[in-house]
Amino acid sequence: MSKAAAAQSTSSSLSRFWHKWRFHINILLLLVPLGFMPKYFADASLFRGDSGLGEREVGTVEIGPWSLQLAELRDEAPRPDGPAGYMKSFNAALCDACIEPVKAVYLRVGKPRSLRTAGVIFFGTPYRLGATVPIPLRTQEDADLWITLEGWDGSVHQASIPLKQASPATVAWLKQRGGK
Repeated sequence: MSKAAAAQSTSSSLSRFWHKWRFHINILLLLVPLGFMPKYFADASLFRGDSGLGEREVGTVEIGPWSLQLAELRDEAPRPDGPAGYMKSFNAALCDACIEPVKAVYLRVGKPRSLRTAGVIFFGTPYRLGATVPIPLRTQEDADLWITLEGWDGSVHQASIPLKQASPATVAWLKQRGGK
C-alpha cells in the first residue's frame, strides 16, 4: 500500500467518524451548559437581591440609635484570597430612619481600638451594603464581630455580635483548623 493510499484511508476513517458523530457532539455542547444553569440563576438572584440580603440572615443589630439588617452572603467557610488571607463576605441594609444620618458602616473581627481601625467599610446603596472581612488565622472561636456606624454629625456608635451567631460556618472552620 502506498503512502497516498494510507493517508487517504486514515482521512476517510476520520471523516466517517466525524460525519457519524458530529450531531451527537453538538448536542452535548448544548446540554452540558444547561447543567450549570440552576446555579447561575441562583447566584444571579442572590446578587440582584431577589432572594434576600444573603444566603443566611443574621438578623437586626441595634447600634446606638440606629439599626441594620445583617446577612452572610454565602453560608460557607471563609475563602482564601491570596496574600490577603481568608475572607468572609457580609451584606447589610440600613433601617429607613438611618439612611440620612449614617455616613459610614464598618465591620471587623475583634474590638476596634479607634475609628481608624474600625475595619472594612461597607460599600453600595444603603438598602444593600456589602463588605468582605478578613478572618485572621489566630481568631478565637468566641470572637465577636464588631459593627461601627459613623454619623454625619461626627457621632460613632458600636455594637458587637458573637461570631458564632453571625457565621456558624466560620466558627466550624476555626474549630476544624484547631489553631494551625
